[in-house]
Amino acid sequence: PSEKLDLDAWKKVMKSGLQEEVSETVSERKDLSTLAAAREILEMWRLAGRSVPENISEEQLKTFMECPSKSAKKKYLKYLHLKELYKKNDKRKMDEKRERRLETQKQPSETDETKRSSFICLWASSMDKAYNWRVAQSMIFGQPLIFDMSYEKDMSVREVANTVRQIVLSESCNRRSVDPFHIHFCNFNDDSLYHKEFIKHYKEAWGKLLITVTDQCYTDVFPKDKLIYLTADSPKVMKTFDHDKIYIIGSMVDRSIKTGVSLARAKRLGLETAALPLEKYLLWNSGAKNLTLDQMMHILLTLKDTGDWKKALEFVPKRKYCGFVNRP
Repeated sequence: PSEKLDLDAWKKVMKSGLQEEVSETVSERKDLSTLAAAREILEMWRLAGRSVPENISEEQLKTFMECPSKSAKKKYLKYLHLKELYKKNDKRKMDEKRERRLETQKQPSETDETKRSSFICLWASSMDKAYNWRVAQSMIFGQPLIFDMSYEKDMSVREVANTVRQIVLSESCNRRSVDPFHIHFCNFNDDSLYHKEFIKHYKEAWGKLLITVTDQCYTDVFPKDKLIYLTADSPKVMKTFDHDKIYIIGSMVDRSIKTGVSLARAKRLGLETAALPLEKYLLWNSGAKNLTLDQMMHILLTLKDTGDWKKALEFVPKRKYCGFVNRP
């Protein structure tokens, strides 16, 4: 406040600042206009078919404008154009290489899966042919095994379905064995619940099964002295497997059947009966000695092939016994 402000000097300073700002904006406008003009020239050259890069930065454009002659400008643009082409070519090669690598990674897995699936299909078809050939031979030369299908009235619908499921497992086990049985379904009616359940399981394959199905009783098909009815209620214990006999299995779920039904049926027909020697070879727990049909099939097939009771009775569920007797 004590000093006097020199207004004239201040005016000079302000005027000079305005002039500098105006000159800077004018120069910027000139630069922008020249850059735009240069871009228009490049666009015209590109349309004319000259070697001009598609993308050019401001620094490159300024370098282009600073070139001393027209030929220098052309050479610089050609250099930028070739550089851009090299970059595009390298990027294309990298993309192709990445695609080829991905394809080579996919092809081995696909070929391996195709080979594996084709091998499995070929193996399965050849094994099916071998199994069917064995079963076909058993229908001529094999030992018969009978499933008695006369217990439908003694079971509920659910129990019949469970029985059929066990027979299906038995047939599959027999078909894959080395020396299969010739399976007979006796007392089998086409309008029975058994038949409906078999159709549900086998569908079109039911008519192609290599088994014998008949509505006759087994006593009308085979001599009585050859038949042995296997039942857990029999007082006679089976000692050895007889290859000359024909064994009969009752097609039922024993848990819902009254004790002695299969034994009474066998006695009524005057047939010999037998029970598996479970207590002779196994430390049996308390409980019924009834086994499922597929377990019976496994036991009979093992006895037929080896005659070894210990090996055959391994198919008895472990929960039913504590172990094997040391000296049966």
